[in-house]
Amino acid sequence: MPMQRDCSATSRLLVGIFLLLAASPLLAHTIEGSDASFVQNIDGAAIGPFIYLGAKHMVTGYDHLLFLVGVIFFLYRPGHIVQYVTLFAIGHSITLLIGVLADLQVNAYFIDAIIGLSVAYKAFENMGGFKRLGFEPDTRMAVFVFGLFHGLGLATKLQEFNLSDNGLVANILSFNVGVEIGQVLALSLVYVGLSIWRTNKSYLRHAFAANTVLLGSGFMLAGFQLSALLLLP
Repeated sequence: MPMQRDCSATSRLLVGIFLLLAASPLLAHTIEGSDASFVQNIDGAAIGPFIYLGAKHMVTGYDHLLFLVGVIFFLYRPGHIVQYVTLFAIGHSITLLIGVLADLQVNAYFIDAIIGLSVAYKAFENMGGFKRLGFEPDTRMAVFVFGLFHGLGLATKLQEFNLSDNGLVANILSFNVGVEIGQVLALSLVYVGLSIWRTNKSYLRHAFAANTVLLGSGFMLAGFQLSALLLLP
């Protein structure tokens, strides 16, 4: 009886998370409001504000965070987590900087669809899907490659504005530093939550269900972005 209640509560929680995500894709994280006005009108280096914007963007970037949750879901050693997150950070830092500084034009909807698929990919891997297919991808390389796409996603958000060349390098570097700070803060909370959950027997029992939610969320995010891409005039 207690096990049934535990399973029922976990199922309700997972369904709740899925429904919450289902309501949010159309509100894809971007820079708007007073933040957008600031970015649009800045002329010169603004290191502090851009660090803040980068951290805020990552903390509210649910697609990036879902992918990272999938990455660390079965990582128990802090050293392994640092290794994978560093590969992801290097990847997205490269394309964020190149994308903005070299004015690399990419379709934001297409890139965001790939980011959604990266969530589904990691969840499928966590569920043992690739092993069942007789294929074991290089997990480190996959995290790095998807980091490149996540960086392009970040770049497209900044490219929505006509950024001044005055102080551009300093501002983009500051934004990237902020992204890393936001990533560390968010993942620290996720790691604490996962560590607490791992002390409960329900962790392994419901790990498959949790990654099923991640899988569905990734496909849903990708579907919304592809639908928007196809509906563009």
